Amino acid sequence: MKGAYKIYTDMDTLSHAAADRFVMLASRYLETTGKFNVALAGGGTPRSLYQLLASVEYRGRIDWSGVSFYFGDERSVPQEHADSNYRMARESLLDRIPITREQVFPFETRLDVRKAAAEYARLLQRNLPKADGLPKFDLVLLGMGDDGHTASLFPGTCILHDDRLAAAVYVEKLKTWRLSLTYPVINNADHIMFLISGESKAQVMQQLSQNTESHFPVSRIDARDELLWLLDEAAASTMETTR
Repeated sequence: MKGAYKIYTDMDTLSHAAADRFVMLASRYLETTGKFNVALAGGGTPRSLYQLLASVEYRGRIDWSGVSFYFGDERSVPQEHADSNYRMARESLLDRIPITREQVFPFETRLDVRKAAAEYARLLQRNLPKADGLPKFDLVLLGMGDDGHTASLFPGTCILHDDRLAAAVYVEKLKTWRLSLTYPVINNADHIMFLISGESKAQVMQQLSQNTESHFPVSRIDARDELLWLLDEAAASTMETTR
């Protein structure tokens, strides 16, 4: 299992730990470069983090004017749709902090999915600093599905072998298209932070901890500097070791 992991009692303590880490990294990058480029994740666990970052407890601890928000993946739905990752992030965080529209970069889901992916790849090339010839995020937030997928990198899909920065992928079991960042740009991030909660994730986490996880897309995630897994006790309940 790549990276380090930390286990927390419940969603609340996990979310506070993630928020503290987010604030620390944001402050470090804003002080040294004046910018903090982050890719947001969808799902329930990140929503708790976003609500916390927008709360009175945390909102004033970050100079939001230097933060730019991107997205790790998106559903092929309008931006106002209930399933939209952008809508979730907007309602839980982006509308509740002092930023401008120019600081937020959602996938353009009104376009054909392949065009939307190509446009997003060009956006990353234009906006982000480069490392080893590829756009570099300061932080990528990720979750994980019960099947070991992360972002929209699902088992058995062609996107797992795609070397473009962003791609469209049809997920057969969901009967839908998704848009996602790919391994090359995700793994070029300085920091990656997984937020994983719930008993349904325990089996995958057990196999990851035993290094028997090669078939899970999540096992191929790495980072330039730090890969950190934040788990609640339910998700970590069957892992063999702790550190």
